[in-house]
Amino acid sequence: MNMLLDWLHKLYTALALAPFVAFFITWFITYGISRDKRKATHLSMDITTLFLVGSVAYMSRSIFGSGMLVWTIVLLFLVAAGMLGNLQTRVKGRVDLLKIARTLSRFGFIVLTACYVLLLFVGIGKFMFKL
Repeated sequence: MNMLLDWLHKLYTALALAPFVAFFITWFITYGISRDKRKATHLSMDITTLFLVGSVAYMSRSIFGSGMLVWTIVLLFLVAAGMLGNLQTRVKGRVDLLKIARTLSRFGFIVLTACYVLLLFVGIGKFMFKL
């Protein structure tokens, strides 16, 4: 069991280093099975969000020396989930957790992609101008 967990940890680490590899792998597999581009794109965005969280957290830790961003990301996801749940309750009278998870995942994909690109450029700049 420990060997399986170690293998899964290494796989996650490898895919989190380049999260868009996971996006393209998931997209091609899903498109190959379903032949639906929209479904393939949405599923790829949902899965890549998990890898982007790890990637952005690692990049911020290595650039700024603080692991605080991962907890900030988790906090923002929880606050957004609460706000979406409140909105659904007010509008429809019930909460659809699947819809909240999809919305958070896709919104998180956009925000975390922007953070990933920004941290990538900051990291490159920090590396280039280090004396």
